[in-house]
Amino acid sequence: MFNLVLFGPPGSGKGTQSENIVKTYDLRHISTGDLLRDEVSRNTALGVEAKKYMNQGMLVPDEVVIGMISSKIDGSADARGFVFDGFPRTRTQAEALDKLLEFKNTEIHLVLSLEVPENDLIARLVNRGVTSGRSDDTEEVITARIKEYHLKTEPVARYYNEHGKLERIAGHLPVAETFKTLAKNINKYLLPVT
Repeated sequence: MFNLVLFGPPGSGKGTQSENIVKTYDLRHISTGDLLRDEVSRNTALGVEAKKYMNQGMLVPDEVVIGMISSKIDGSADARGFVFDGFPRTRTQAEALDKLLEFKNTEIHLVLSLEVPENDLIARLVNRGVTSGRSDDTEEVITARIKEYHLKTEPVARYYNEHGKLERIAGHLPVAETFKTLAKNINKYLLPVT
């Protein structure tokens, strides 16, 4: 089972590249936001627990999120592997994810970080705000979100770098070119599905 973490600040194209990776390599996509919504909608024990925190505007504790990830992996025994998107966001979460995967006799094999100059990110997100009609995508809000991303995820990147698993990828190139670089790194571990 091949496991990949995909990092990228808002506007880096992470969503698009996640889709490309999932389709090309027949991997399962694990987005913690999607998992939370699914567990809550199905009224599972973990969903009920998560909803208590969400209703109070609090972050769902790591143990609950890790439980949901464990449940997703167990329910996908036939999977070639997973793309983790939006998790881990902290070093503590990365360590917890490693423990969970070790328990399941697997690991995170590769962490790909999409690196895009801040000016490009701002331009992309401002444009996306205009085309989607979102009023919260002002340059000020976007800059704050990018700063927050770097503040929180850089320690996670360092953690995986210490373990020799991090590859930084130029994400400002056209989608197909960026994907070609991502694929070159993934192909060292797993070949595309034909």
